Amino acid sequence: MGLIVLPVTIPDLTSVYDAYFAAFKGDVILDVLYPDGITDEFRKLHTPATLQWWHTVTMQHTLKCVDTETGEIVGMAVWEVFWRERTDEERKKPAIEWLQGKRRERADGFFERLWEKREKYLGSRKHVYCMFVAVHPAHQRRGVGKLLMEWGLGVGEKLQLPVYLESSSAGVPLYTKLGFERLSESAVLSPALTHKDSDVEIPLMVKMPAAAGGMTFEEWAAKGHPRFSS
Repeated sequence: MGLIVLPVTIPDLTSVYDAYFAAFKGDVILDVLYPDGITDEFRKLHTPATLQWWHTVTMQHTLKCVDTETGEIVGMAVWEVFWRERTDEERKKPAIEWLQGKRRERADGFFERLWEKREKYLGSRKHVYCMFVAVHPAHQRRGVGKLLMEWGLGVGEKLQLPVYLESSSAGVPLYTKLGFERLSESAVLSPALTHKDSDVEIPLMVKMPAAAGGMTFEEWAAKGHPRFSS
């Protein structure tokens, strides 16, 4: 008994996002996406809206990490697995449609900076993308994040595909230990987007599959993204 990573089911939705909102409390990402705050009234709307969103996605997978001693959901992650090339629809610039006016401009601009880099590095190519990993603050340092990461890394190995993510500066050492390399470019978010005093640099990281034979992502890109030998 211990921790186990499983797919999220519909009855889990509220509990799964309890972990998400606790993990990112005070983070700029919640201020960008939900500028009115995370209230009880908001949560009553968020759960059905998320369920509705699930009906529209085919390549996105939401996972939970469960403490099997207590049944508590202690973390969650959202992964996108593009085992085929991305469609034009899947490559569209993100739009935060529930916001309006200046709030919408800020949110769209925030995610556009990340989208631009992913488009540059990956385009339509097959890959595995870690949208985010969230660990409830009460369960930090138990290996929850590592377990949630291992799911996506395992998929990348099975499919022989690169695994891509946007990190925080604090997250770089953890991802490096998991075998990720930092790309030469970062995404840069201006104070207008983050409401911080200066630019915020977002490190971009990739883990190549073992089939790459030690070739880095940028070496692979320079060679024209050749198929790996099995």
